[in-house]
Amino acid sequence: MVAFGGSLAAPFYLDDFALLQDPAVTSPGGWMDCLALTQTRPLTWLSFWLNYQLGGSQPSGYHAVNLGLHLANILVAHQALSGVIPRAVAFLAATVFALHPVQTEAVTYVFARASLIMTLLCLLALRAWLNQRPRLAAGWFALALMAKEECVTFPVVLALLDRSTGRKGTSKPLLAMLGLSLLFGARVLWLSTITPGSGAGAQSGVSPLSYFSVQGLAILRYLRLLIWPQGFTIESPLSLQAAWWAWAPIALSIAIAARRFQGAGAGFWWLAGLLILAPSSSVLPASDLSADRRLYFALLAFAVVAGLGLKKHPAWLTPALGVVLAALSFLESVTWRDPAALWRQALARAPHKVRPYIQLARLSPPSQALELISQAQAFAPADPLLASEKGRIYFESGEVALALNEFGRALALAPNDARMINNRGVALARLGQVAAARMDFERALQREPCFFDALWNLRKLGDTRSPDPRCRFTPSQRRSLDERP
Repeated sequence: MVAFGGSLAAPFYLDDFALLQDPAVTSPGGWMDCLALTQTRPLTWLSFWLNYQLGGSQPSGYHAVNLGLHLANILVAHQALSGVIPRAVAFLAATVFALHPVQTEAVTYVFARASLIMTLLCLLALRAWLNQRPRLAAGWFALALMAKEECVTFPVVLALLDRSTGRKGTSKPLLAMLGLSLLFGARVLWLSTITPGSGAGAQSGVSPLSYFSVQGLAILRYLRLLIWPQGFTIESPLSLQAAWWAWAPIALSIAIAARRFQGAGAGFWWLAGLLILAPSSSVLPASDLSADRRLYFALLAFAVVAGLGLKKHPAWLTPALGVVLAALSFLESVTWRDPAALWRQALARAPHKVRPYIQLARLSPPSQALELISQAQAFAPADPLLASEKGRIYFESGEVALALNEFGRALALAPNDARMINNRGVALARLGQVAAARMDFERALQREPCFFDALWNLRKLGDTRSPDPRCRFTPSQRRSLDERP
């Protein structure tokens, strides 16, 4: 609570806002949409639905659930580890897992809840596995996959654990779990292709080989953050430049770990940590080349490695380490409570990325916002989001003609983007060019038939058309479309 209690006062960030526009979250009957075949991470979405139905759009309720999940993970992690490693080591590892500042993003960023739920269910599976209840473990693992599919390698971790400890007779449950991993892995590949804006797979804009070429560096960065907990950021500092050399020390570490594998030794836990990272840090591309929250579950395995390395540590070490980590986490949580401070931190650590400039611009007065966007355009002149953001600044400042120029530039850079088309239509409508604006709104709907903004803008122009009944809108959006223009 000292380390992460400050998260209760944090606002929403990035994809958190999208949850409030998702009918699966905001509609009273949205729980059925959460469990649909085309819904990613259905169990996590169901938790968001419950959050919204009980507390609406207040961020504190969502943060409270995230914090509660982290507390549950700490307790179950300690219970599970105590069954396979010395209790003193388990307590040290659980302390690091509980309080390390790298956990701040996973605990505070509401959208990262998938990692928290997935970890809890995998830890429950691990506890059941160690208690000789493999079928129960398989059930917990199936639920974990429904929270976040990145745990697909967890059955391999359990198989290695059996090999390390000499346990036998669990082949059938393991095969069933591996089958579930293949099924959910194929499902997430399919969903990443058909879900607009998924930012993964084919929609990440990154090829599997290019992604893999930088993931060795991403893993080394994660390990550096564990050892030297400074340099956290909401924006990935990595660029898409091949760093094949980074895989060499990782391969060497695997070879060394193999020599300390038996008896659930440090070698096994090192391999477990790398396996847990593998789905997000290998060949399945994501638009974010790294993210601190991806280390959440893997941290526990790496913390065990540290604990076993300090097996005969003095009694004062664990509480002293806990105090230091809690203080660092408290400071990081304070940063997450202030959006401007968080994005300034991101800009300082990833000055070549566009998103921190845009986010800071939205928190700044117009003159400063324009300066930030111009700085970003100096190294990313062909990014349509920057032109669109500059258009927004001009539009809200009353300089609609300048806004129209920027929206037109954004549209030229992304001619098939419904949002860019809609933005130009809004500027045209404000300038009194209603016929041209209507054409833009209709063209945006041709690209995305359920695009609410275009439908609503047409509604304001007197258009009374009914949207496609297959379109899913939030209750407030539905009410807006039902009102007379």
